[in-house]
Amino acid sequence: TFALPIYRWTPAAAVAEEIHAWWMANRERGLASVLFAYALGKAQRVLAELAALTREPVYVHGAIASLVEAYREAGITMLPTPAPEATRRSGYAGALVLAPPSAAGSPWMRRFGESATGFCSGWMRVRGDRRRRGYDRGFVLSDHADWPSLLRSFRETGARRILLTHGHTETMCRYLREQGVDAAALATDYGAEDA
Repeated sequence: TFALPIYRWTPAAAVAEEIHAWWMANRERGLASVLFAYALGKAQRVLAELAALTREPVYVHGAIASLVEAYREAGITMLPTPAPEATRRSGYAGALVLAPPSAAGSPWMRRFGESATGFCSGWMRVRGDRRRRGYDRGFVLSDHADWPSLLRSFRETGARRILLTHGHTETMCRYLREQGVDAAALATDYGAEDA
């Protein structure tokens, strides 16, 4: 997915520190901090990484709540996650709220009043993506391999031929060919997949 040299990930603990600092700065401004993250995987990773920095509760959207419980049952330590009360109209200033991207711009968001918004994804490495999506802040956190990890994986396999599918295949193929590797894009039945 992220087969371009610009995609290089910062350690997750450092990203958690950025998220925590953003949350605290918004708290000082009297704002709720609404962080959008994919409901499966990303939201739980954020909650687990933040657990090293604080024990404060983080409000979660219902689409995230049941998945958080599944992670807890698997032994993953995460911050406490109360659900926002459906009828509550105030009291979220200074709170961190985790929501799936589909909640952005929905009536569900009204309950938080004035808020700052952020999005947590590898796509946030490109500032233009954050601006186009309309978030105040982007946090670069991905569960996908970055450019250096992809290259290391290719080297470690010892493969003489590499076939790539999904994402920026042409860029990666060109780079690998320049390194003397027999590389080609493999078409899929799913059409154009320009991640």
